Amino acid sequence: MRAPVVVAALTCALAVAAIAPARAEVLEPPPPAPTAVADFTAQAKLLFRVAACGGTEPVPAPFDAKIVDAHCAEMQKRFVRFRQRYVEPAQALLATVRPAGLPTRVVYPFGGGDLVSALVVYPDAREVTTISLEHVGDPTRLAELDRRQLRASLSLFREVVRGLLVNNDSASENMRKLERGAVPGQLSFFLTGLAVLGYEPVGLRYFVLDGESPRYLTNADVASLAKSRAKRKKGSWVDTDFSEAFTHAELSFRRAGDATAPVLVHRHFAANLADDGFVGSALQQHLVAKGKVAAMTKAASYLLWLGSFSGIRDYLMGHLAWMLSDSTGIPPRFARKAGLVQTPYGRFTGSYLPAGQGDNDAFRALWARPPRRPLRFRFGYPDAAGNVHMLVTAPAVAPASPPTP
Repeated sequence: MRAPVVVAALTCALAVAAIAPARAEVLEPPPPAPTAVADFTAQAKLLFRVAACGGTEPVPAPFDAKIVDAHCAEMQKRFVRFRQRYVEPAQALLATVRPAGLPTRVVYPFGGGDLVSALVVYPDAREVTTISLEHVGDPTRLAELDRRQLRASLSLFREVVRGLLVNNDSASENMRKLERGAVPGQLSFFLTGLAVLGYEPVGLRYFVLDGESPRYLTNADVASLAKSRAKRKKGSWVDTDFSEAFTHAELSFRRAGDATAPVLVHRHFAANLADDGFVGSALQQHLVAKGKVAAMTKAASYLLWLGSFSGIRDYLMGHLAWMLSDSTGIPPRFARKAGLVQTPYGRFTGSYLPAGQGDNDAFRALWARPPRRPLRFRFGYPDAAGNVHMLVTAPAVAPASPPTP
């Protein structure tokens, strides 16, 4: 079954299809939503303005403008620092490192709320898939808050989003805090990334997988699931306090203020990527159906080093056209067997968290080989000594550039 198509991106999709060297790289955004599909675009735009501080429109009634303005003043300070310390240096280096002709589909396992990094690493992306334990969240609650609740909810969001805007990733304990409450953590993180990079949301709908393809929830689906709470995806996580309907979502967005800009698609899946949840799942089918992809991961708790995550590791090795990671990416013992070449940047003396000794030794040997390639920004975890580092993993033969139309 072919992946869905967004009407607003049809012209762009046809242009990509005309030059793409293989069907697997042809963008196939979702089809127009039937009128019965539950549409949460208005709620996304409200969160974008009030929580993520995107846009310059007046704060909508009945929200207290002073509370929102104070929140956004703090957020804007963080945006400036984040752009200076991460976005700008990362964009400058990656423009010299990233090969031409990469697929426009991006897959980011263990990605949390980090849509912003996917767009920094892959500025030509047309479809981004992130996967993590966290649910997207309920977008409807913000409008129900009174003045006191609004202040408290925005304060908590600033506390939690700090990890993303300071360290370029977020600690698990912080992510768990927003699995409950009025501000949906993952969705608000995604919208914050759009605000930082100058995009705006134009659509939001929720889905489940029907085989390899998304099936978008209707208003009737959302109503029927209203009393069914979304459950934790891992035993050590937390159950949410919102409906199961708000588990996986598709966010459409484009360059802010440009109605002619192509519409891009981001889908987030709440899933446990351990083998007992991923191997043989509809999510695995969905990812495989994309063909070759641009991939990335960082701050992933060294899960790709473990035997219990072999399924997602094998998927990445079999489908990546190019991958960027920190040391939580694919260990050399697996990469070599898959015919992949790894190129390190920065310094690495040992894993940030306790992890396998053999893989640590292999990564130390990899980073010790000349030449040394400097790195001026943090990408995921530092190493055990606080050094920043980054890793490119790619097939031995680089992907060919698409022919000139």
